[in-house]
Amino acid sequence: MYRRPCCRRPSPTAIPNTSGAASTANSPATDHHPHPRSKESLMLNGVLFFPVTPFDSSGEVDYQRLAEHIDRGVAAGPGGVFVACGTGEFHALGLEEFGKIVRCAVEVVGGRVPVFAGAGGSLVQAREFAVSAKANGADGILLLPPYLVTMPPAGLAEYTRSVAAATDLPLIVYNRGNAVFDEASAVEVSKLPTVIGFKDGTGDLDNVARIVIAVKAALADSGKEFLFFNGLPTAEITQQAYRAIGVILYSSATFAFAPELALAFYNSLETDNTELTEALLRDFFHPLVRLRNKVPGYAVALVKHGVTMEGIEAGPVRAPLVQPTPEHAAELERITAAGRAVLAGSLAANAAV
Repeated sequence: MYRRPCCRRPSPTAIPNTSGAASTANSPATDHHPHPRSKESLMLNGVLFFPVTPFDSSGEVDYQRLAEHIDRGVAAGPGGVFVACGTGEFHALGLEEFGKIVRCAVEVVGGRVPVFAGAGGSLVQAREFAVSAKANGADGILLLPPYLVTMPPAGLAEYTRSVAAATDLPLIVYNRGNAVFDEASAVEVSKLPTVIGFKDGTGDLDNVARIVIAVKAALADSGKEFLFFNGLPTAEITQQAYRAIGVILYSSATFAFAPELALAFYNSLETDNTELTEALLRDFFHPLVRLRNKVPGYAVALVKHGVTMEGIEAGPVRAPLVQPTPEHAAELERITAAGRAVLAGSLAANAAV
């Protein structure tokens, strides 16, 4: 049904084994997984791919274009696919279409890399989405912030515990917006059997650095592996700082429409190619952030336009987000061309050596 191209993959980081976690009555442990694998074989590595959710002209999910978008992205070589999350407009999806999106992603990926799905909103909704993710074959869950309310860290820990009880899937918590952990609550959730990662979208390096140290210390005697992620929009511009506090993994919205630029930046960090890192930041990532900051919601809308710009009609964003103006769409095209010019110059210089 779908093409399954070969996938170039960087050196992997293992997702910790969570096989000791017990299933609950709400967790369909016998659900069919189209591409079954042991939890020990799950990997997250390199650049993480967050697909958009294409919509057709009537505003419905376009599953054919979603399949094409994910297939093309996985062929480029990400370390994992995070479907129906922030870039995928999770906030605007219904439960039924969410399940179909997850199933589509799992079928297209075909076991080449792990597929994580979003879950969040009210406690009831988050549990329902978590159960649906498991039923439709996802390998794990990214737990997005609850809707609207500002909560104390202790309440956020209880929210996480309740969602984790709905399924035995590995779960990554997202520190962002109204869902901000402190050291104590981060340590508390890190000890839950299925919580395997912490993703930061606050940019508060003071708090995150303390959380990283506290969680590592708390888990040191248990032998449990734990993953930390930079989840800021356009994470590349802060990744040098995050690497300095031990946060190596990050999500890249750029990968959705210009994977070669996302991979080039990642590789420049891995190889200490400071010249290329700084050139990509100067000519592509910093201009992209300046454009993104002009209108709320452009962190999604610009990426979606970028996917269309690259040949897969992704359709509009759903309200309350808005489409890029023609002027801003043209600016995105210029910025992307400038980034590719940097990469072409680097490749030419390397070839001449």
